[in-house]
Amino acid sequence: MAVTTVHAPSQDAPARAPETEVARNVIVPRRHPGRWLAVALLAIVAIQAAHAVAVNPNFHWDVYVKYLFWPQVIRGVGWTLLITVVAMAVAIVVAGLLVVMRDSDNPILRGLAYAWVWFFRGTPIYTQLLFWGLFAVLFPRLSLAIPFGPEIAGVEARYLVTPAMAAILGLGFNESAYLTEIFRAGFGSIDRGQTEAAQAMGMRPARIWWRILMPQAMRVIIPPTGNETIGMLKMTSLVLAVPFTLDLTFATNAIANRLYLPIPLLMVAGTWYLAITSLLMVGQHYLERHFGKGVAVHTARAE
Repeated sequence: MAVTTVHAPSQDAPARAPETEVARNVIVPRRHPGRWLAVALLAIVAIQAAHAVAVNPNFHWDVYVKYLFWPQVIRGVGWTLLITVVAMAVAIVVAGLLVVMRDSDNPILRGLAYAWVWFFRGTPIYTQLLFWGLFAVLFPRLSLAIPFGPEIAGVEARYLVTPAMAAILGLGFNESAYLTEIFRAGFGSIDRGQTEAAQAMGMRPARIWWRILMPQAMRVIIPPTGNETIGMLKMTSLVLAVPFTLDLTFATNAIANRLYLPIPLLMVAGTWYLAITSLLMVGQHYLERHFGKGVAVHTARAE
């Protein structure tokens, strides 16, 4: 039979203080009457402005709705997207080559890279597009020949440098000069000790670029490159200098000149540019989130 012993509290033990309720301070958030007043005023102004635009007959909203999805306008949107994507791809490839040339030990390659960036950053994009538009006039025939000898093969320049190709080359080469500096800043932000450590481990230069430098540099490169892509999209409105007559700006201007109503067609073009820019910004956001995973995790753990 188990016996349980109960020990009485010692007389020497200090008496426990009775539990009392501690008054807690109630935290009241600070009020910002000025902030709410400013929001109310801005809301009133925005509503009045929207109402004024909506009921103004000079905007010709019926014409805007009619031509927003007009076949000629949709074709212009497609060509604008195509030129933007292809020209940006050309710019990225050329800029990558220029970055390698700038870091080369060969002084001739470094000089050529400096000269390329100097020329295309120093001349207006409109002037460059005009040059590409006149390329077939300046060089009617492109040929491969022995130096100071007979021609081996040749082709008419107008078959190679078409208006679309001239627009792509003009925009791509101009943009490559700016992307070169962006890429250099991105790679320059990486500690050189990582490259030296990879070389000490026996990694090849191509693998160092692809596995170590590129993922880290993309965090710095993507935001300004996204801005340059959006700028490239809007610069396609200048390809009329080539002349290229299938882009969005030319399509809406042609309809406006036929109707003598420029305002609604300007709004059509602006709407499509806003829509495409919004899509590009969404893509940029996901790219930044993808290449910033390590930084985001590190920041969350630090907090």
